[in-house]
Amino acid sequence: MDIAVVTIIIQLIFLEGILSIDNAAVLGAMVAHLPNDRPIPWPRPLRFLEGWSQITLGYQREAALKVGLLGAYIGRGLMLALASVIIHVPWLRIIGAAYLVYLAFHHFAELYHTHRAEAGHEEIPRVRGGFWPTVLAIELADLAFSIDNVIAAVALSDEFWVVMLGVAIGILVMRFAATIFTRMIAWEPALQTGAFLLLLAIGAELLAEEVWHVHIEEMTQFAISASILILTVIVARTPLRVPITLAARPVIWLAAMTQLRLESVTTTLPSFRRKERSTDTDTL
Repeated sequence: MDIAVVTIIIQLIFLEGILSIDNAAVLGAMVAHLPNDRPIPWPRPLRFLEGWSQITLGYQREAALKVGLLGAYIGRGLMLALASVIIHVPWLRIIGAAYLVYLAFHHFAELYHTHRAEAGHEEIPRVRGGFWPTVLAIELADLAFSIDNVIAAVALSDEFWVVMLGVAIGILVMRFAATIFTRMIAWEPALQTGAFLLLLAIGAELLAEEVWHVHIEEMTQFAISASILILTVIVARTPLRVPITLAARPVIWLAAMTQLRLESVTTTLPSFRRKERSTDTDTL
C-alpha cells in the first residue's frame, strides 16, 4: 500500500475521532433516559422479533446505541455517495444545523417541564417520546452530523474506499465513546445538559460557516467541545450552580415555549387536513 494512502487514512481516523467525540457525547445523552432493563417495545405486528432483538440488541438503552451506530454507518455511506452534491448544496447543511439546534431546544424544554413538575405546577400537555421517537431522533442527528464529517473527510482524499475506511473506524470510536459517555452521565447527570449545550454549539458553528462563511478549524471545534463539557462539570459541582441556573431560566422558558408552539403546529395540521377532507366529501 502506498505510504501516502496510509498517511491519509491515519489523518482520517484522527479527524473522525475528533469529530465523533461530539457525536458520541450527544448520542450518549440522547439514550440516557431510556431504561436499561426493559426490552424493545415492538408494535404488535412485529412482536415476533422480540426474542431475536433481545439477544442481538439487548435492552432499550443498549439497543438504541446499536441502532444509532448502524444509522451512522448508513448515513455516512449515503453522505459519501452524495458528497459532490452536498458540497454544492449549502442549504442541506443549514437544515442539518437547524435540526441539531432544535434537539438542544427540545432538551431544555424538557428541563422546564421537569422544574414545573417538581414545583407542583399543573403539567402542560405535550407530545412525549419513548424508544422509537428516540431512535428516530438519533438517526436524524446522525444524518446531520454526517454532512459535516463527510465533507471534512472528502477534503483529505478523493478515493472513495480510503475515505470510507477512515470514516468507518471513526464510527467505531464514536460507538465506544458513546457507551463511556452514558456511564459518565450516570456519574454526573449534569453532563447530559452539557451534551446538549455542545449540540447547540455545533449547530451554531455549522450555521456560522454556511450563513456567515466563518470557518472553524476541527481542533478549535474540539477545544470548544471539551471546554463545554469540563465547565459543565465544574458548574455542577461548585457554588456556581445556583446563580447560573437562575440566569438560564429565561432561556429554558423560551425553549419550552418554542417547543410547545412547534408541537401545536405539528398536531393541529393533520387534524386540520382531516377536517378539510371531510368538508370536501360533504360538499361532493
